Parts: sequence; C-alpha cells; structure tokens
Amino acid sequence: MFLPGVDRTADQGTTKKGMTVNLNIVEKCVSCLDVKESYDLAKRMEQEKTNPVLGYRTAGSLAERKTGDMLLEEMKKAGLTQVEKDKIRVDAWEFKKAVMRCHDREGTCREIQLGAYQTDFKTNGFQRFDLVYLGKGTADEYKNIDVKGKLVLIEINQREEWWINYPVYQAHLKGAAALIAVQSRGYAQIDDTALNAQDIAGPSCAPAFSMSRADFLMIRRLMEEKNENGYRVPELSVEFDADTEVIKDQYTYNIVGKIPGTSSDSMILLSAHYDSYFEGFQDDNAAVAMIIGIARALIRGGYKPRHTIVVCALAAEEWGISDTKYDWSTGAYEQVFTAHPEWVGKVIADLNFELPALAHGAGARIRSCYEYQPFLEQFLEGLPVLTRAYPEEASVVSPIETWSDDFSMAIAGIPSMVNDFTGGIFMETHYHSQFDNDEYYDPQVYQFHHELYALLILAIDRTAVVPLSFKGVIRRAQEGLELIKSCETSCLKEKYETLSTLLKRAEQQQEENYRWVLEKNREYKCCKDPQQREQLYQDLRQTETELLKKFKTEQDAFVRIDWYGNVFYPHEILLRNIHLLEGARQNLEEGELSVALRKLYDVDNNAYAFMFDKEVYKHFTDYVYHQPKERLKWGYRRLMQHENLYDLVKKLMKKEEAGEKDYRAEVAAIEKVIEKQYKMAEVTLEEIYRTVNENFADSIQKQ
Repeated sequence: MFLPGVDRTADQGTTKKGMTVNLNIVEKCVSCLDVKESYDLAKRMEQEKTNPVLGYRTAGSLAERKTGDMLLEEMKKAGLTQVEKDKIRVDAWEFKKAVMRCHDREGTCREIQLGAYQTDFKTNGFQRFDLVYLGKGTADEYKNIDVKGKLVLIEINQREEWWINYPVYQAHLKGAAALIAVQSRGYAQIDDTALNAQDIAGPSCAPAFSMSRADFLMIRRLMEEKNENGYRVPELSVEFDADTEVIKDQYTYNIVGKIPGTSSDSMILLSAHYDSYFEGFQDDNAAVAMIIGIARALIRGGYKPRHTIVVCALAAEEWGISDTKYDWSTGAYEQVFTAHPEWVGKVIADLNFELPALAHGAGARIRSCYEYQPFLEQFLEGLPVLTRAYPEEASVVSPIETWSDDFSMAIAGIPSMVNDFTGGIFMETHYHSQFDNDEYYDPQVYQFHHELYALLILAIDRTAVVPLSFKGVIRRAQEGLELIKSCETSCLKEKYETLSTLLKRAEQQQEENYRWVLEKNREYKCCKDPQQREQLYQDLRQTETELLKKFKTEQDAFVRIDWYGNVFYPHEILLRNIHLLEGARQNLEEGELSVALRKLYDVDNNAYAFMFDKEVYKHFTDYVYHQPKERLKWGYRRLMQHENLYDLVKKLMKKEEAGEKDYRAEVAAIEKVIEKQYKMAEVTLEEIYRTVNENFADSIQKQ
C-alpha cells in the first residue's frame, strides 16, 4: 500500500487532510490482510446445507446453527476474545426437498428440482397432483377454474409486478394445494435453469415453490401436447415430493467476537449475515469471511483500538419470521432490540457488509446514513492508493435502505452504513439463485474492500467524538417540504413558511456544529502529549452521548417507509399522497379515468392489490396493524397510515368496463380522503417543527 506524499520511515505522518496516523501500524495491518484466507472461509461456509441438492442455510435450521458453531471457532482462531453465541428468537425454516416428476409424450420421466419459500408442505414421499397453469395468478385467472387440491403454476416478475405473497395467498384461498412460481424477467435472469428465492412475507399455511424457466417451458409444452380438446387451461398430472416446514418460536444464534478497546466502553460494529439461499457465496459468505479477515489482520498487525471492535455474524437476515411484511433482517433486529439493547448509545458506527466480492458498478459506493456522509466523503478524499478494482473512484450515497441489516441497526440508534450492492446487474441476474457462487468471484474487488474498510475502521477509531453531521437530515426535511408548493389547497402554506425558516436556520447551525466536531477530532489526532490527549478525549464523552441521542431522535422522528419498503420522511409520504389524490380528482373531473386510476394505484397499498380478491388485499394490509411489535420487528410504526381505496378502485374499474362517464360519487369520495390527508399533514409538520426546534437548532457547545 502506498501513502502519497508522506515520509514512510517516520512513526508519525500527516496525510493531505492533516490527519496524524501511525504509518507503520496502518501499513502493517493492511499488509496482514489475506483475501485467500477469507475466500477459503467463505467456501467452507457452504458445507452445511438444509437442502442437500440446492444448498440453503435457512433461519433456525440445523445447517444455520452448525455454520454458526463453525464461525464461532473461526473467530477464536482469528484471535478475537469474548467470543460467544447470542441467543435470538426466530421462526425456523427447514427446507429439505422439493422434487417434481412428469412424463413426456414418449413416456420418459422428467425430474425437476424446485426451490421453495418459507411455508409448510410435506408429502411424505411422491404424491400425484394435477398441475394447472394460471398465467400471473390474479383473481381473474381463477374464474370458472377449480383448483382445489391442485398445484397452481404461474409466472411473475417480482421486480416490476407484484410480490410472491399475493398470488400465493390467492391460490391458498381458492383451495390450491400449493403454488409454483417461475420468474419472468425479474430476478435470476442469468440462465433459464436458474431458480429464485425470496422472503415470502405471508403465512406459512399457504405453500409456495419456485421453478426454473427452462423447466417451466418444458411443462408448458407438455401441457399443450395434452391439450387435445382445446381447453384453455389444460391439466398435467405430476408427482410431487416435498418437505418444507416452518416451526414457530424457535431459537438461533448471532455469533459475536471482540477486539477489546484500550480505554473506552464505546464500540465499532462489523456485521454480516451467515444465513443464505442456495450456496450464498456472495450473499453473504464472502462478507462474513471478510469481517473476520479484517479483524484477524488488525490483531496480527498489533493494532490496539481505543474503541472495542465487535465482529457480529448475524443469523436470519434473508427471512426469520412468518406472516409479516417485515420478515427479513430478523437477526439484526433481535441483536440490538433484544439481545443487546445496551449497545445503543455505545456503538458509534455499524459497518455492515453485503456481496463484497464482485463489483456492483463502475465505482465502489458506501451507502450511509446521512449523518456519516460528510466524514466518509472526507475519508475517501484522503485515501491512499489501494488495489485497483474499479475504473471510477469510490463515493458515498445516502440514505440507507431497508434491503439489509444496517437499517435495523440504524433505527435502533446505531449510525450505520453498508457497501452498496444494489447498483449493478447482479441483483437481476444472479442474486438469490444457484448461480450465486464463486464463479463470479473477483479477487481484486474483494481485496479492495478488505483494504478500504480496514482503513475506515482505523479512521473511525481515531476519532475522539463520533463524527456525525445532521446537516443532511435537515436538508432532506427541507427538500420534502417543497412538495407543498404542488398542493392545490393553501392551508399548509403558512406552516411551510414557518418550518422552512426554522429548517434553514437549523441547517446552518448543524454545519457549524460539524465544523466544531471536526476541529475537536483534529486536535485529538494531532495532540502528542498523552495526558492532554486523554483529557481532551474525556472532555468529549458527554458530547458524544448527546450526538448519539440526537441520532436516535432523528431516526424515531423522521425515518418512515412506504408500503413497498422505500425510506421516506413522514411529510413526504403524506404530501405525495395529496399530490396523487388531487391529480386523480382532476383527471376524473376531466373524464380521464385511466390516468386517474394509475394515480390511485400509487397511493399506499393500492398498487396492485385490486388484482386479487378483497380478502387477499385485507390480509396484507391488516397484518401490519394487527400484530405486536415483536412480530413486526423493524417495520413497527414505520408506516404513516393506510388509505384503503380498494372499493373505490373497483367501482371505477367497473365503470370503465361498462363505459360509464359519471364519476361524481367517486370524486366526492376522493375529496374526503384528501381532507383527511391534509389534516394529517398539518399535525406532522407541527411535530417536525417541534423536533427540529428542540434538538437541531442550537449550537452543540450549548448542549
């Protein structure tokens, strides 16, 4: 590794950003990074399998627990201390097999391996079923079709159409034995033989499996061959042997090891999940192996951190609880909300990792909470020359998303980040398929990530006070406020002016606060007198406590999600709904029904639910509001509200079909909904004003 412009022979040197570093120890730690060792560990994680043919290390399964035991021993071998298993409660899933047999026209038996979703279905050997093809599995597909006791075959695009839970539950309500889905240009596009796996977000009593496109096309050909009488929906007789079971309220383990800090009870957390679909080499074996590998290098390099470095291999990320919209990231949620809630206020950063052994774009990206973005940008500017892996420089993006465990960490009150993994085509081609293997392993990228994040850990550890900036938080609130300008009613305009003035003042103040934090960290890094250095560190303990409290406050007050898991601020969701509803009303008044419907579909949970029976829509709406916190996990109270437009949309669809042009009743109904949204927006803006005024408008030196 080369540090430009620095005398490498000296014990102390200064980068172009003025940070004092011990060059010898930094270079020694980086030189101890061994990606071959990490790679070997990632491969060993493939040994334990729930399904002996396809792989899978599912939540609470024997394969997951055995892998956890292996990782515990690896942490000990790496030199980590206080290595232990943190017991967490999950719904366990054991998927042992799903095999279908059918005979072609020549009588040859074809055997098909199926993937599975987190549901219950045991045949106790091969049983005969009729298999029925029903297009995309919407309610209309079932008209005049009896599917009781049959297998229903559909094709869907989960990226662009609807999630698997809707058609699965629809099939269940119609009495189907199980539903089998094939991805149609959504996920797993790399090859027609690819299977796909996702979280089910539905009840375990509605069985579901996945089929490759190649096997699907073969089945459809057989169906057509047997469609001698020209029936629209031919039935194919197949044999099916399946063993998949969800066992409620079980236990699994997060595996934790530490590099003790020298003089602080604060911590830096490294996290990655060790459960997987299929082999899971990229997602997320390589990440687990990397965090252990980085810790091993720091220990071998003789680094003595000030903050305790905690390495945490998390269970049950892909799925961990049945029949909830928020069924992934269960292990991370349980770790910080149940197993170790005392970490909140002590962990100054969580560095979470996903799929770090291949490139996800032209440049590496760190996806961070807003508060860490300025620090990370400065860190990247002062980077030494690392292993060449990307044509473009690394960058930082915000905010964090719900896709990975860092979201659970953040809403608990732990500032979080993750190596961004959603930008490339891998998510569409290989992700959650049997093609997630080491064939696409990129050792240069893997080495780069080892180096980058080892250096980042050292940079964070050298701070005297957590380097959080709330300027981005305030700016996002202001940007969302601009949506008021598109509202037709003026009742929010006065609140806009008042809140906007406060936000502008708060943004300026937070910029000044961050400059003060930077200066204190600079003083600490440059101070050569051990006693003065220690005194400065101790003087900043209360400041750090206050900054972490503000982070938790911001997460509680501002971080919300829409019905599809996208992160928004509360006023953004309401103002967006108002904009859509007012637009739909105007469209109806102008006779543009199809345009109005498209806008109504985008309000809350109405995007495609009308494609299914009302009972399906009701189930996947109500289960968000009628379950306790321990079942909703990280989604608890993150949704603003729900505007039920099912009946309204259905009425409009009937009028469209009948050619009716009188929409006065529907316009009146929409006006009532708009009025309700405005009232909620007023209350929400008042709450935001109060939160900003009490927490983000004053100088940090006065607090």
